[in-house]
Amino acid sequence: MKSKRIAILLCVALMLCLLFSTTAYAAGTGDVAGAIEGTWTTASQQIKTVVNKVVFPAIDLILAVFFFAKLGTAYFDYRKHGQFEWAAPAILFACLVFTLTAPLYIWQVLGM
Repeated sequence: MKSKRIAILLCVALMLCLLFSTTAYAAGTGDVAGAIEGTWTTASQQIKTVVNKVVFPAIDLILAVFFFAKLGTAYFDYRKHGQFEWAAPAILFACLVFTLTAPLYIWQVLGM
């Protein structure tokens, strides 16, 4: 019974892949590399915009929440034990600074 369900699920997944896939043809010359490069050059600006305006701010928000939460728990641990642990808040702060400044230089590093 279980193997029958798995087989049906795989068949449905295969049918969906075949249904939604399209064949990409290179222009009449058969230059596949040129077709891929042309697609990349037209899409790269859109990718940059989405990453700069959606991905980096989402990562920044998550890191900021984790940083302040970890800072708060480290403070309460300090009040309880008398020793402040700097490692985790420092790492989160460094990651936050990295992701906040990344849109300024990451595209030159990647060569885009």
